[in-house]
Amino acid sequence: MAKGRFGKLMLALAAVGPGLFLIAYNIGTGSIITMAKAGADYGMSLFWTLLLSCIFTYILMVAYGQVTLVTGNTALNNIKNHFPRIGRGLAIYIMIALIIGELLALMGIMGIVADLLQEAIRMLSGGIMVSTLAITLVLIVLLTLLLWRGRYQVFEKLLTVLVLLMAFCFIYVFFAVKPDFKEVVLGMVPQIPQQKGALGLIAAMVGTTCSAAVFVVRSIVVAEKGWNIDHLQAEKKDAMVSAAMMLFLSAMIMAVAAGTLHLMNLHVTDTLELIQLFEPIGGKVAAFILIAGISGAALSTVFPIVLIAPWLIADYANRPRDIKSPMFRILGIAGLCFGLGLQFIDQRPPAMMIFSQAFQAFILPAVTVPILYLINKKELMREHVASSRMNIGIFCVLLFGLITSYFAVAELLN
Repeated sequence: MAKGRFGKLMLALAAVGPGLFLIAYNIGTGSIITMAKAGADYGMSLFWTLLLSCIFTYILMVAYGQVTLVTGNTALNNIKNHFPRIGRGLAIYIMIALIIGELLALMGIMGIVADLLQEAIRMLSGGIMVSTLAITLVLIVLLTLLLWRGRYQVFEKLLTVLVLLMAFCFIYVFFAVKPDFKEVVLGMVPQIPQQKGALGLIAAMVGTTCSAAVFVVRSIVVAEKGWNIDHLQAEKKDAMVSAAMMLFLSAMIMAVAAGTLHLMNLHVTDTLELIQLFEPIGGKVAAFILIAGISGAALSTVFPIVLIAPWLIADYANRPRDIKSPMFRILGIAGLCFGLGLQFIDQRPPAMMIFSQAFQAFILPAVTVPILYLINKKELMREHVASSRMNIGIFCVLLFGLITSYFAVAELLN
């Protein structure tokens, strides 16, 4: 009976493969440190940012998926060929901006995982310290072997396991630390804090949830799934599952910090500090499970990041997306090597992560305008042009993106 139920669960998860891929991509260390910092510093008062980001993420995922299902082409290829006059330049700008943003994020991710594994080894061994450089090198070798032998279907199954691990760990920690539920609920009154750093944190929350890269990658993973216009309802359901899971997991991280650290007036500036703050609250078991959850989230993000450069180039050039091709392997391994970046730069991993997430907020308007045009182009979409409700939703995303981009700039200037 248990085996049958597990089989049904895996079958259901397989039906939402693109959504799981994007959950794995989106809920990474950037989300964890950003949501934990938001909860610790401001309670649940920034929950409105997360809620709007997830709603707008759903809207753009559906829009990008729908255009791909109708045209059979992925995002950058459609922008290059069907956006008037500046389509080629816009597609190149989006591609370069996304690759830079993801490489910055990868540096932060590998730095955070190395710190976490170093702490876990220290706790288990009673004080033995292994260098983060050695840990990073071992991780890069293992990830290179997986990339060298991998197929998209293999990555999808691996990411499914990591997403389930991540969800289990965060749910366990939520109940282990017993946050103040009353404080969590009452703290959801929306506000924009006036403290220094608040606007940048809002921009980072948007960048890590309503990430421009998610929508471009969305079209690619929908194409990898082999879906066509007959799968339009499945595509919408998949997007709903993905956005709902992002909201649930991110809100849980924020609520844990709001119901514990915020009440104790403790602040999160570092991932290790987050572990050390939770250990006396939830015990060593909670600390280890939190390490496992964050590491699972981080590693689930690495695969989409190292694939993004070759995927985007193949998308732009309309080439086959063969993960075993020389271009994919060379660019993937080169991307993994960027994971060593923080070993030679005097910058803490969480600071690099928050910067990379805020950077993503700048790209959001650039991916919203072209999809608003493409999904309303009659000769391209035929009877599947956007409804009035869809157009209103995309316009709201654009407005939201411009406002949060302003927040990021204002914080940078201050």
